[in-house]
Amino acid sequence: MLRHMAAAGHDAYLVDWGTPAPQDAQLGLDGHVTERLLPLLAALPRPPILVGYCLGGSLTLAAAALHRVPAVATIAAPWRFDAFPTADLDLIGGLWRGAKPMCQRIGYVPMEVLQSGFWAMDPARTIRKYAAFADADAGSDAERAFLAVEDWANGGAPLTYAAGRDLFDGLYSRNLSGTGRWQVGGQTVDPAALACPTLSIVSTSDRIVPAAAGPRLREERSLSLGHVGMVVGGRARETLWEPLSHWLFTQGG
Repeated sequence: MLRHMAAAGHDAYLVDWGTPAPQDAQLGLDGHVTERLLPLLAALPRPPILVGYCLGGSLTLAAAALHRVPAVATIAAPWRFDAFPTADLDLIGGLWRGAKPMCQRIGYVPMEVLQSGFWAMDPARTIRKYAAFADADAGSDAERAFLAVEDWANGGAPLTYAAGRDLFDGLYSRNLSGTGRWQVGGQTVDPAALACPTLSIVSTSDRIVPAAAGPRLREERSLSLGHVGMVVGGRARETLWEPLSHWLFTQGG
């Protein structure tokens, strides 16, 4: 998607949060915005349009509340956690309670903890995709595409312990963002109060972040693709990349 944006003429930057070091254990979601993202934005030659995917979308809304930007777009961003199915919230809460003591000891939340929650939300779908992979011809485009997506989805860096605690205890469990109580940098994050143009892109077939859980922004566009497929799937170019590119151009990006 970033290659597409660059080829289309956008001056595109991709934020890499890096791998947390032991001393980062207490760096929460607040610190990721105030200590990492805001200094990066301040160092750029001009304020950028922010585009955030999944939890990155939630963080971009927090950054925009503290740093003036021309526009903000979120993609499958979780915000209204009371819109998640109760069974999914119970499942995620149980997994976190089981993993929390270990995560606290080691200072981070391994990707395996996050992925186990994603898999458990729709185990039948997980089984189907691996069964389809088993039927793919060796060396085929289907096999290479599956491996590329799975390597990307499973290769993420861990969260710091504090970020995991903020995510699961504060957002999933207490719905701080959805009820207007999430504070970053001492300021309540209210998407409706942002003065810049805002766009929320959601998907009606996203099981990880249901469409109803997205933030209420000035504009909303709905797709019908999976959480990963909407960004890197075969239909991503026509359904997400190109419309998003057009929107960015209309905002001067």
